[in-house]
Amino acid sequence: MTILDVDNPYTLESACKVPLADESRVNDTLDKARAAARAWKESPLSERIALAERAMAAMERDAESIALDITRMMGKPLAQSRGEVRGMAERARHMIEIAEASLADIVLPPKEGFERRIAKEPLGVVFDLPAWNYPLLTAVNVVVPAVLAGNAVIVKHSPRTPLSGGHFAKAFADAGAPAHVVQALDCDHPTSERIVGDPRVDHVVFTGSIFGGHRISQAAAGKFMQVGYELGGNDPAYIAADCDFDKAVESIVDGAIYNAGQSCCAVERVYVHRSLYARFVEACDALVSAYVLGDPTAAQTTLGPIAQPNHPAELEGFVGDARDSGARVVRGGRTASVDGKGRFFQATLIADVPQTAKLMKRESFGPILPIAPVDSDDEALAKMNDSELGLTASIWTSDRERAEKLSRKLDYGTVYMNRCDALDPGLPWIGTKNSGRGHSLSALGYDQLTRPKSLHFRLRF
Repeated sequence: MTILDVDNPYTLESACKVPLADESRVNDTLDKARAAARAWKESPLSERIALAERAMAAMERDAESIALDITRMMGKPLAQSRGEVRGMAERARHMIEIAEASLADIVLPPKEGFERRIAKEPLGVVFDLPAWNYPLLTAVNVVVPAVLAGNAVIVKHSPRTPLSGGHFAKAFADAGAPAHVVQALDCDHPTSERIVGDPRVDHVVFTGSIFGGHRISQAAAGKFMQVGYELGGNDPAYIAADCDFDKAVESIVDGAIYNAGQSCCAVERVYVHRSLYARFVEACDALVSAYVLGDPTAAQTTLGPIAQPNHPAELEGFVGDARDSGARVVRGGRTASVDGKGRFFQATLIADVPQTAKLMKRESFGPILPIAPVDSDDEALAKMNDSELGLTASIWTSDRERAEKLSRKLDYGTVYMNRCDALDPGLPWIGTKNSGRGHSLSALGYDQLTRPKSLHFRLRF
């Protein structure tokens, strides 16, 4: 039996040890999911809604232990892990609230002698591959609406946060779910890819890297199956001359550094109107310098360690490239430890970053805030769109018409005005370009987890 040993990014000791499934366990899981999907499809929506509500209540009852598991596995400060449990429940309850309307038949306008409807039927078995950075949020986007739509779900969580999948399976079991409607499975990457290509799987959702997305795409190539991808971003912000300056500074710094920058929608590059530029850099520095590195279970810690072992060195590489390109490192830029513990990266502010630097092109996934001046809306727009990624972008202005005009021209799945690094479950979460395909959440998210069936009844001859 192969054992996955996950280290604690702060203590560097073992956080958990999880056995990986062998071929027999994988086949058993798939067979049980297939049988569960056939039965669950026939359940009334009211039963599914009640089950989802009980499952979320079960997770809330276990909130503290779940939050501690997240912090131990990936280093997020405990206060943020607790917040993720709350955010997960809020997203789930929104999807529960809109389930009846979203899954209802679409009734076409009357036509003499006919009844015409579009029914929304479950897909069958959904294979969910969530990411480690927000292990509950990236999972709940799929698990709860998939169950509500009448599917069975297999959660294969990231090897950085494997216990998270088990928390979902346990919650649904505690809530009285029929056996195997929600299962957790831990396996290695090659096994995951084989499962993607297995005919017993009807839909796959992958949240992770572009490289991982390509691997999933190749694994699914032999099947006529829909796959959803959320592959991250290099998300830009534009600080216009008429912004609410203090609010913009506070929000941008938090949007870049929160969760040690390990967020697909973190602010990764900022373009500031030149009239505000020097003042903006100075104000950001005051906030960036205030982050406290330390034990993520301690209340005073605001910046936890980096989850992945090799990533601090990669972040130093991003900073070195920016410096070599002519940028000015204002604050931070180095790996660190606290009392000899942890793989930390300092909260980092870099000014005068040229558009050619890697930080302005690729997802850094770290607590780094790169800033560059621009002279106009048009220059900001061109530089914001100069990316192969397209998840979110934000515009900071008091002029709604400016935001509206720029939003129509920005090639991103979500465009914010005066906010960032946020997700509203009433809106679809969607990326363009290399940031993904498909979407989750909102009423439209249910369309990804169902198939339409045309009901064309002739009532009179």
